[in-house]
Amino acid sequence: MTDRVQGKVAFVSGAARGQGRSHAVALAAEGADIIALDLCAPVGWTTYPGATPEDLDETVRLVEGEGRRIVARRADVRDRAGLQDALEAGLAELGRLDIVVANAGVGRINAWDDTSPEVWQDTIDINLTGSWNTVMAATPYVAKSGGGSIILISSSGGLKSHPFMVPYTASKFGITGMAKAFAQELAPLQIRVNSIHPGGVDTPMARGADDIEALMANNPQLAGTFANLQNVNLLPPEDISTIVLFLASEDSRHVTGSAVVVDAGATAL
Repeated sequence: MTDRVQGKVAFVSGAARGQGRSHAVALAAEGADIIALDLCAPVGWTTYPGATPEDLDETVRLVEGEGRRIVARRADVRDRAGLQDALEAGLAELGRLDIVVANAGVGRINAWDDTSPEVWQDTIDINLTGSWNTVMAATPYVAKSGGGSIILISSSGGLKSHPFMVPYTASKFGITGMAKAFAQELAPLQIRVNSIHPGGVDTPMARGADDIEALMANNPQLAGTFANLQNVNLLPPEDISTIVLFLASEDSRHVTGSAVVVDAGATAL
């Protein structure tokens, strides 16, 4: 442990499991207290189960196991008022905000003509609008702390289109542009804004992509679009958390407006 974010407070959405839990625990291990938020309920159309309150309880246990404080709340990033209430409950106890990780997201594998309006709208609302809600709610508090770091979790699919994921790809490309635009406007407030672009990560979302093999079999010309240069399929969430820590810490004090790729070479193909 190097205490790279000692004394800081981080707000992490989608923190009940997967990448969000990993990011929260990694930040806690380096000295940050955590405000954790998660829906803790199924979205409805996903091919993987939603996070549960028990999952969020486990994140609390792991953060406290690192000797840090955590305020965890159930809230929907689509609900700006509910998100604001959850954030302010954490601020009332922890007192400041320095780091924001907009991580909450959903996705589904579907052919373009098998994608319902509900899947499109929910994906845009959670992934893109939810990230916007998170930044808008949190930024005044980060500015009040004298500046800090805002990190938006995009995807390799926010730089290179993924077939059978039109809503997801659209939302993640949107996050990529949003991070750059916020970086331009928030620089005078000493707030850095960057996006991270993971490839496939070993989370319930990726493990629940049941339809991809059949879709690829019927579309062999697209077989290489999910390939990696390195001999790895799904990356451990902790490998993404190392980049979150870098961007949250003073190690990246001159890094803003960047799209940081950690995808085993997927976007290089």
